[in-house]
Amino acid sequence: MPLDPGIPQNNARKGIVFVIIGMFCISANDMLIKHLSGDYPLHEMVFVRSVFGLSISLIIVQFEGGFAILRTNRIGLQTLRGLLMVMANLTFFSALAVVPLADATAIFFVAPLFITLMSIFFLGEKVGSRRFIAVAVGFAGVLVMLRPGSAHSIGSPGTLILLLPVAAAFGYAAVQILTRKLGVASKASALAVYMQLTFIAVSGGFWFVTGDGRYGEGQDSEILIFLLRAWTWPSASDWPLFGLLGLLSALVGYAISQAYRSADAATIAPFEYVALPMSIFWGWAVFGELPGLRVMFGVLLIAGSGLYVFLRERNKSGTA
Repeated sequence: MPLDPGIPQNNARKGIVFVIIGMFCISANDMLIKHLSGDYPLHEMVFVRSVFGLSISLIIVQFEGGFAILRTNRIGLQTLRGLLMVMANLTFFSALAVVPLADATAIFFVAPLFITLMSIFFLGEKVGSRRFIAVAVGFAGVLVMLRPGSAHSIGSPGTLILLLPVAAAFGYAAVQILTRKLGVASKASALAVYMQLTFIAVSGGFWFVTGDGRYGEGQDSEILIFLLRAWTWPSASDWPLFGLLGLLSALVGYAISQAYRSADAATIAPFEYVALPMSIFWGWAVFGELPGLRVMFGVLLIAGSGLYVFLRERNKSGTA
């Protein structure tokens, strides 16, 4: 049964453009988080990033109608949406501390499949067999890249780490379903503001409890060290990176919200796969993680599925 009786807009090309912008910003954000993960705890990066991001989002609010657009009678759903994104970030970035960027991103991209399935059951969207097959082909590309069983056997400690991006994908998919629901009555900038406020509240709570690093002392796990190490004042050379994180965070919040406000979730979801080749590029350029031929074949499957959906939507309607 559909979650919402409202009628959302359906402008596929607009949604596709915004999701591609959002995916570029997400891939750059992930690269910066991984780059800084050796020196700062995750909650510190999220807090500083979100303060910058909130400031930029509030500026965008002024262009979309002023502070009046922040009024909502769905504060519970806005909070749930923010907490689900916090969960998605926490699990994905925890994995990123120990897993190569391209690998973690590949596993995460079960998310478009989750989104497509959820859009059927919770939004009542109609997903034709061709579009569903296109998403499945993209998912097959993810499996090709992931090479199931090649690096970790079932039951090994590494398997639990690899499940973290899967949990992140589920949380992220639920966020986009709520974005589609809330976007009927809320502007993208307002959705971004509520998201940033939730990040600030949760990361501030982490600082209050663990900011002095007492729970991180003596830990052997790289993930727990990343989550629990003490806050450190950023160096002069790192402040521009934190500022860039804030800018990317604001752009991600706005672009992804706009994308899922603008078109059916099942139409938008396949285009999230464009972040995969982007993450491969960052992994190679910044961390020296060069993918092999199998990974490149997976990227071709993913790109082909997204291109098919785009061309089909363009041919269906001049405004879709």
